[in-house]
Amino acid sequence: MKSALRVAYLASILVSVALIKMAADVSAPDSSGLTVHEWGTFTSVAGEDGSAMDWDTLGCKNDLPRFVYDYGYRGFKLRLQGTVRMETPVLFFYAPHPLNARVKVSFPQGVITEWYPRAACQVFRNTGNDGSSRPVPANVYAGGTFFQNLTGGIEWKNVQVQPGSHPALPVENTPNRYYAARETDSAPVSVDGQSENFLFYRGVAQLPVPVCVRISGDGSAVIENRDGKPVPKLVLFENYNSRIGYRTAGPLQGALTLRAPQLKDSLPALLDDLQCTLTEQGLFPKEAAAMLNTWKDSWFEEGSRLIYIVPSAMLQIILPLEIEPAPAHTARVFVGRIELITPETERVVASAIANSDAVTLARYGRFLHPILERLYPQDARKAGEIERLLRRYELSHGGCDFR
Repeated sequence: MKSALRVAYLASILVSVALIKMAADVSAPDSSGLTVHEWGTFTSVAGEDGSAMDWDTLGCKNDLPRFVYDYGYRGFKLRLQGTVRMETPVLFFYAPHPLNARVKVSFPQGVITEWYPRAACQVFRNTGNDGSSRPVPANVYAGGTFFQNLTGGIEWKNVQVQPGSHPALPVENTPNRYYAARETDSAPVSVDGQSENFLFYRGVAQLPVPVCVRISGDGSAVIENRDGKPVPKLVLFENYNSRIGYRTAGPLQGALTLRAPQLKDSLPALLDDLQCTLTEQGLFPKEAAAMLNTWKDSWFEEGSRLIYIVPSAMLQIILPLEIEPAPAHTARVFVGRIELITPETERVVASAIANSDAVTLARYGRFLHPILERLYPQDARKAGEIERLLRRYELSHGGCDFR
């Protein structure tokens, strides 16, 4: 009898221990109370068939504050050809108390080019069918500028999340869109003594985008979802001579056609629409506003483009994110931007070239080269004339390097 009671007593203890352990395991991801939100953009250019074409993804190479780290690309003279420019992903942290975290972002089809605060960033080249790879030194692209078997990533090993603190943040006298991302309620973070209100990184990649867009003969945009995962929101936008128009659609599962918008809309109405969309996708209102303040001068500049919400299910495939301790809540919201080369764009650029109008050409910035490739394929002499024209403009006005 005593033996049976002893067995029952031991069994009850084991069950209690198991239940306590199960409860601890279930609550483990939430134990820190950590919330992490991220926003970023994927920028591409549509080719004639609607797919993302190769272009100078590195683009304007000196458009960040000088305290931001780069992988040897500052002042880089050759183009870095790819299909996607991953721009300003920023990670915001919210916690009820100070904590230390480890954050790792992998980029299987791309490389990280800039970041802040200090982090471990490396590029690898796959060397064999067995999955082996070797590290690639900084600025390796001086000899070859295409992504050939390259993969990258970045890791912050000791991120001190400091809610309620007010550390001094780095700043320069020159205005920069980088600073707009600070206008949130996120906790400051510190890595190796370097403080910021977020973790920032940027990169370039050779990967397909989920949306294909081609321009039909009547100027309509034929849009196709090639990934299969629903695209929550799309905005077809045009700006010519400061007159804007847009059409919205979504969610997109298959394909649709949007007529070219009439240029009689207002930018504030579009910004309000996008603010609602970004918060619906999981961002806090101040985060959504900071994203729009960061990019509104670029997303809505001269030209034609499709803006869309990247399906969230794609992000963990394209850009796997690991955080320890595991956050209680994570939201990742990326906006895709596809630059469209419409007949109107070709007409404006061709007219500017004929009239040596460098001011108009400069408005197209980093997207000018893909437009020229469509207008003057394989015409090296014409390309040289345009390069010299833009070079003279660049020297007299400063700004991006158009080469």
